[in-house]
Amino acid sequence: MALLITHECICCDICVPECPNEAITLGKKVCEIDPDKCTECVGHYPEPQCKQVCPMDCIVSDPAHRETPEQLMDKFNRLQKK
Repeated sequence: MALLITHECICCDICVPECPNEAITLGKKVCEIDPDKCTECVGHYPEPQCKQVCPMDCIVSDPAHRETPEQLMDKFNRLQKK
């Protein structure tokens, strides 16, 4: 499933350059993750890089975008073709 940045985000933007899919952008109050681009780093890294660097521990699984590892890999493959 895609990840979600909660309201605890301080918009430090440290996660933005870590995303290999460029799914994270600066929002007005918090950073935002585009669920159509987020693969939880499947295809790139064993763990989501944004969660690794987040100083606030405010990146969680997005319950509105549940996906299996296979679906995440399919999304990764689609994104690589663009």
